[in-house]
Amino acid sequence: MLTRRRFMMATASCSAALFTKSGALADDVWFETPLPVPQLIDAKSNSNSVLLVVAPGLHAFRPGQPVRSFGYSAPILGPVIRLARGETIDITIENKMSRATTVHWHGLIIPGEVDGGPHNTVAAGGRWKTQLSIDQPETTAWFHPHPHGETAEQVYSGPAGMLILEDGTGTNLGLPNAYGLDDLPLVLQDRFFDGDAAPVYEPSPMDVMAGYRGNTIIVNGSIRPVARVPAGLVRLRILNGANARLFDLKFSDRRTFHVIASDGGYLAAPVALQHLVVAPGERYEVLVDFAGGSDVVLETGADQNFPMMGMMRGSAVAPGGQVMKFEIDPTKSGIATAPPKKLVDVPSLDISQTVARRQFILNDMMMMGMMGGGMMGDPGFGRGRSPAMAINGRPFNMERIDVASKRGTLELWRINSQTMAHPFHVHGTQFQIVSLDGAPPPSHMRGWKDTVLVSRTAQILVPLSQRASREHPLMFHCHILEHEDAGMMGQYTCL
Repeated sequence: MLTRRRFMMATASCSAALFTKSGALADDVWFETPLPVPQLIDAKSNSNSVLLVVAPGLHAFRPGQPVRSFGYSAPILGPVIRLARGETIDITIENKMSRATTVHWHGLIIPGEVDGGPHNTVAAGGRWKTQLSIDQPETTAWFHPHPHGETAEQVYSGPAGMLILEDGTGTNLGLPNAYGLDDLPLVLQDRFFDGDAAPVYEPSPMDVMAGYRGNTIIVNGSIRPVARVPAGLVRLRILNGANARLFDLKFSDRRTFHVIASDGGYLAAPVALQHLVVAPGERYEVLVDFAGGSDVVLETGADQNFPMMGMMRGSAVAPGGQVMKFEIDPTKSGIATAPPKKLVDVPSLDISQTVARRQFILNDMMMMGMMGGGMMGDPGFGRGRSPAMAINGRPFNMERIDVASKRGTLELWRINSQTMAHPFHVHGTQFQIVSLDGAPPPSHMRGWKDTVLVSRTAQILVPLSQRASREHPLMFHCHILEHEDAGMMGQYTCL
């Protein structure tokens, strides 16, 4: 039986090794690399047809040291695809990896049969053709692998891309929209590296328990890049594409910036902040004023999201550090000079219209008792002996439907975390947060969301509009990818 003493002994022995895997490449990389800007594919200008090839490539995290990586039609990550509301896009996925994969359209409100979850497998050497019909507000979404049991390792190996959905709202509001100039995509991740500057993915039992977090931060596949920006308002589309790390973002001069959008679209009005926590899977769009003419560094605080933090207070699973630098380029000019006072009308969902109320307990302590009697440190712990995590006491099962919902209805979901904060993601919808730990959500979380960081409890209103069959259900899961792979995932039908 797991006792507090045995847990603490196992935790101490594992945590001592958390950052001994390798050195941090950022130690000798100081804002040398221009920020890589992914290729932009405008689907409408491309006859609403997009081909993505998942394949190995070569990418240099440290200049002059290319290493093996994977990406979508790119050596690492993938393109940014711009989609227009009201259009239907033909998507073809070619898998040139040596193992099966899927491509999940994270943030899109689409049916289960095209969602790209673990039931939409693309075999090694195979091809998947599908259509995405876009009918949701302007927003920033993304796409990434989602194969059963291998999501964490495949995302870590490189493939991920951003989606920009447009319906004309941003243009009408006068928001920055010159891609690569005053409208920048920022995919934030972290890695461990070996002596050859190649990423290392070797999760220990503690890494499965806490989530795999590297000691080097990367942006768009680059370590400490520098972006040259106009002396004015710049829009940053921030995506946390890391396996597990929470980014607590702030600028080195503690300047104020404005959050204008979350996962599912614009807020009612810009929200002024000086720091922003972004959990895995979340996206935020922010406006930063660089008119002052001073260069500035984007930083992140330490990530202290760790199981049983009450007993481990002061411990950091991942240290903070510098993320990237912004330098003012006087030869560039943007279109916006100040954030708009109002953005959009965000409709409020009516809790009295809910037809079902459900509770989901995120069981991150099951791993202590589901290893056939094993303890942390035993060979095979958390690496395939049996599921280590669960929701409502049941590890994920591809053949089991956990929730049967009805299309066109509204449900209230209550989510409880046990020992650490979990980013809870729901496929095929955008929801609204009712409360976090019994209090109303902060202003920048009062728009549409598909991922919510659950510290202790969260209540969300979930509209269900998309068909999801038993053959192609939709998922809900923790977006700490090691937790998802270890069993903290469920699936629902919507008929």
